[in-house]
Amino acid sequence: MFVDRARILVKAGKGGDGKLSFRRAKGLPKGGPDGGDGGKGGDVVLVADEGINTLIDFRGIYEWKAGDGEPGGSKNCTGADADDRVIRVPPGTVVFDEETGEELADLGPGDIAVVARGGKGGFGNDHFKTSINQAPRYAEPGQPGEERVLRLELKVIAEVGLVGLPNAGKSSLLKTVTRADPKIADYPFTTLSPQLGIAMVDDDRRIVFADIPGLIEGAAEGAGLGHDFLRHIERTKVIVHVLDVMPPDGSSPAKNYRAVRKELMDYSPELAEKPEIIALNKLDLVGDETAWEDEVKKLRAELKLGADHEIVGMSGGIGVGTRPLLERLWVMLHPAGEPVEGWSVERAD
Repeated sequence: MFVDRARILVKAGKGGDGKLSFRRAKGLPKGGPDGGDGGKGGDVVLVADEGINTLIDFRGIYEWKAGDGEPGGSKNCTGADADDRVIRVPPGTVVFDEETGEELADLGPGDIAVVARGGKGGFGNDHFKTSINQAPRYAEPGQPGEERVLRLELKVIAEVGLVGLPNAGKSSLLKTVTRADPKIADYPFTTLSPQLGIAMVDDDRRIVFADIPGLIEGAAEGAGLGHDFLRHIERTKVIVHVLDVMPPDGSSPAKNYRAVRKELMDYSPELAEKPEIIALNKLDLVGDETAWEDEVKKLRAELKLGADHEIVGMSGGIGVGTRPLLERLWVMLHPAGEPVEGWSVERAD
């Protein structure tokens, strides 16, 4: 399970000021009060939108503010209420007041929560007219809106973990099959923390992926951030072991496979027993489909793997071979007869 967090400041709108005004018309030099009330300030509202997967959109925006209500006008005109500020978050988001620690909302798909209420509009002077005071010279200012700092937390179960040595092409694969946008470059350790994305197999089927940062020798003993990375893999249901068909260091896919498998086994034998698909990646570098098949057969022979051990030839960078991978993963994640959830988010208790 992965916890995505964000901290934001929400400011509801101020209510509009009431109007101080008196009727003025020909033949009515001293008319009574006609100042209207101010409009209500906008609320700040959170909406759980199934089209959003992470809290990444909140990384660069800290302050979210609703509009202020319009002031009242003459002739008892009430100022317009401000529009609410709607903030869309992923289902499964839990909202806390940062100052008090109070849980304000636990949002499921389609849920709505008002997290800051707009101020009421002030009364115009017409509101204060009495039998004793026929010409009140006072109008009320609008009330301020609520303001608070929120902590948003999203707990996401990654069903599939992408593992492999640094620069094996995991981030490119994640970007191709999901809506995630991980940093990608031709050097090791592009990914420094788990990256999440949701792959749409079709309109009704989704798979949550996590790109686990590249493992290095000694990860099981804690080298680099090895323990943290391996702990993330433990929480996934299926492992996709991504191998570079032409490793830039001159090694072989089989050698690199064994190196990562050793780290998994050293850390946890149970982890090493998780269901696995091998994704032999970057096959666009070796030629046509016949060459692809030859590389897959060669790897299977070198690793002495039976026909029941899945190896998928592909090129994550250009998206070739990803469809068979997704379809096979779906079958592994949802055996026949098992109920299928359409959304892989664990609601916080």
